[in-house]
Amino acid sequence: MLIEIAVFSLESAIAAFNSGAHRIELCSAPAEGGLTPSAATMRLARKYVKIPIHVMIRPREGDFCYSAKEFEAMRLDVAAAKIVGMEGIVAGVLNPDGTIDEKRTAILVDAASPMNVTFHRAFDMTKDQDKALEAIIYAGCARILTSGGRQTAPEGVEKLAELVKKAGDRISIMPGSGVNLINIKQIAENTGAREIHLSARSFVPGKMEFKQPLVTMGGTVSIPDYDLQLPDEKAIRDILKLFV
Repeated sequence: MLIEIAVFSLESAIAAFNSGAHRIELCSAPAEGGLTPSAATMRLARKYVKIPIHVMIRPREGDFCYSAKEFEAMRLDVAAAKIVGMEGIVAGVLNPDGTIDEKRTAILVDAASPMNVTFHRAFDMTKDQDKALEAIIYAGCARILTSGGRQTAPEGVEKLAELVKKAGDRISIMPGSGVNLINIKQIAENTGAREIHLSARSFVPGKMEFKQPLVTMGGTVSIPDYDLQLPDEKAIRDILKLFV
């Protein structure tokens, strides 16, 4: 079983590497579901992390139907990832009608080569996952990150198993969302997936001693302003032990 850890900063990437993760998905902006990290973060992650890194290519929050200028930015970010030696990118492009934008997806696959491409959970926002599966395979992606069209992978486990069977050897189906130490083994056994994605996030206090009570920078109860998000290294090690 290949364990991929989603990380949202350079320090998180290093922590995931130190925990024994097999691969990381490097993003920024966890509150937005993951956006493209900076070029500097990519470069330094490549310097300090000695496992495969797949970079999120998502220029903004919101939907996955992009303007021409936004798509231009995505192509430039793909080029930046290639320059620093990343092994893959993670992206997803949809049409307004909820179908896969095959043309643009194929353009990203071509631009990324020899890096491989994961089509991310934009797949879960499509109106017909069976047709979407075929479109993504046709576009040349290596895998699909999905919760089976439900909020979490445990909820979508039946659809995930169906997708794994339909995909066969043509593309990898990688369950993600709501995956943790408690349910990961069951998800693996019930779906037949060979790769699983999770964040294993933990929150640690930042270095600020003074905390301004009158101002927030967008923090919430679930993501506080003054805490740092880092992978739970012990949890990741415990997960890896399940598949020995």
